[in-house]
Amino acid sequence: MADETYPEDLRYHQEHDWVRVDGEEAVFGITWYAQDALGEVVFFDPPEVGSAVVRDESYGELESVKAVSDIIAPASGEVVAVNTGVVDTPEVVNTDSYGDGWLIRVRLTDPSELDGLMDVAAYRTYIAGI
Repeated sequence: MADETYPEDLRYHQEHDWVRVDGEEAVFGITWYAQDALGEVVFFDPPEVGSAVVRDESYGELESVKAVSDIIAPASGEVVAVNTGVVDTPEVVNTDSYGDGWLIRVRLTDPSELDGLMDVAAYRTYIAGI
């Protein structure tokens, strides 16, 4: 597993998901904290390209040797890409959750939802209180 890290350029959701904004689109994934809590990820059940994701609702599942967990959308939008690399090799989420371990790319329907997410300092404070 990778060392604990939380990139400065991301926004964070209280369900331990991250967002990397790229114009009107965003990339979603899970944080180091989430992958560490899950343990070794063995399966990713993604949404289909073209489907809608809704902020604070499940858009897929990650299964680990410990449990099956819903992945919660940090923002709403239409799925424009799924990381098939994670479908084929789900353990990449444990080794590179912010790089090759990204999960989906979404065309945002309400970019103002991003205003409600945490920056890295707020997220670090949040997880310190857990």
